[in-house]
Amino acid sequence: MKNRLLELLQDNCKFTDKELAAMLNTTEEAVRAQIDEFEKEGVICGYKALINWEKVPGSEVRALIELKVAPKRDKGFDEIAERVMAFDEVEGVYLMAGNYDLAVFVKGDTIQEIAMFVAKRLSPLDSVLSASTHFILTKYKSNMVDMQNLSSDKDERECMV
Repeated sequence: MKNRLLELLQDNCKFTDKELAAMLNTTEEAVRAQIDEFEKEGVICGYKALINWEKVPGSEVRALIELKVAPKRDKGFDEIAERVMAFDEVEGVYLMAGNYDLAVFVKGDTIQEIAMFVAKRLSPLDSVLSASTHFILTKYKSNMVDMQNLSSDKDERECMV
């Protein structure tokens, strides 16, 4: 039941305890107790609406920045990752395998704003060797949701777990 409950909540965190209990063939009380336990243990980290920002007039610009960095002795990539995470523009930081070490997702009001962020704040960090910026033009799929084929006549809100 535990994994299936998590899958259902990931698909739609708006399900009621009653609906989840019916789908899992258990009681509402058992569902509520399991969700409470997941939240207490940090398995469920929060609930978040998935927004298709491309449909919002005047929405922000987003970019993926690949960074090649020089890891610090005894600290590896953690120190530079923490410094990058501290910037308000940064939405996510991931350690990667391949040609670049860190994948950094950022947002800004304009392309120029992101370009200035990279040039003036990110690239000058002492561990950053190079940066490659990719602006996100269209989201086709995000968080397991086909962003191009969302029906406007049904509730397609999804919660992030």
